[in-house]
Amino acid sequence: MFPTAEELIADAVVVSLPMRVRFRGITTREALLVHGPAGWGEFAPFAEYDDAESAHWLRAGIEAAWLGPPPARRTDVPINATVPAIAAADVPALLARFPGARTAKVKVAEKGQTLADDVARVDEVRRHIPNVRVDANGGWSVDEAITALRALTVDGDLEYAEQPCASVEELVRVRNAGTGVRIAADESIRRASDPLRVVRAGGADVAVVKVPPLGGMRAVVALSSQLGEYGVPVVVSSALDTAVGMSAGLAAAAALPELPFACGLGTGGLFVRDVAITPDAIEGALSVRPVEPDPSLVGALTASPERRRWWLDRARRCHRILAENVPRDFV
Repeated sequence: MFPTAEELIADAVVVSLPMRVRFRGITTREALLVHGPAGWGEFAPFAEYDDAESAHWLRAGIEAAWLGPPPARRTDVPINATVPAIAAADVPALLARFPGARTAKVKVAEKGQTLADDVARVDEVRRHIPNVRVDANGGWSVDEAITALRALTVDGDLEYAEQPCASVEELVRVRNAGTGVRIAADESIRRASDPLRVVRAGGADVAVVKVPPLGGMRAVVALSSQLGEYGVPVVVSSALDTAVGMSAGLAAAAALPELPFACGLGTGGLFVRDVAITPDAIEGALSVRPVEPDPSLVGALTASPERRRWWLDRARRCHRILAENVPRDFV
């Protein structure tokens, strides 16, 4: 059942999606889409990730295309708006792309910006959306995080602060500092050899998980069960996925026993065009359904021959890593 490398790339397409705003330092998002007996899957690890890490992303894409989603417990998933590190004045126009959202995740700790910029952005978001969470991507020291969280809560609460510092030890210190803000772990889970370490150490109240880096939808469901034993809820988030990858994130969220927080699966609004036209959120929630790429959109978004070769070579290298120890789900 596990595909060969040639089966994997036989119908693969490589796309390049232009973005409305710079996000994670990029203005276009490239992805390789694969087609299998269960539908479509996505392989889109960021360029700086090595093959060992990227192999998890390929596993997730193969799972989606060859196995399909796990059993669903719900038909729609609440999502948060995603606000990049933009000027406060630009916030209203961006939030208009997330109709009905009652939660927003705001990027903070951007290099070249100040805490005052973050406070202004968060306060402007609060004027439009009641529930606000922030994401620092590990950009603060412990002292900076404590100072920032206190400043960011002068005019309102935060639902949680995602990855305020880079290391587990720093997260523990911030969590114990008495800021009154829940701490969520993202990178400390998805890029760690032991995703439960941060929870065992007492460094997280919430776990932010993403399907591709964890190796698939079923891996997310299994990790959620383990985290539940520690009383830590899960928020399924996007890895800046195309509509194909987003469908896997929604399917994973739909399969979880509990979903107390809105998920970070609304980043499709950051693209000028996507590989499929999908329904808008209704009352801040997205419906759970498989996605079939639109041939005309894919044709318009097709990457250059050089980039196609680069992605196919990368997929072959990562496939070799997986083929050395075929995932149990495929045996």
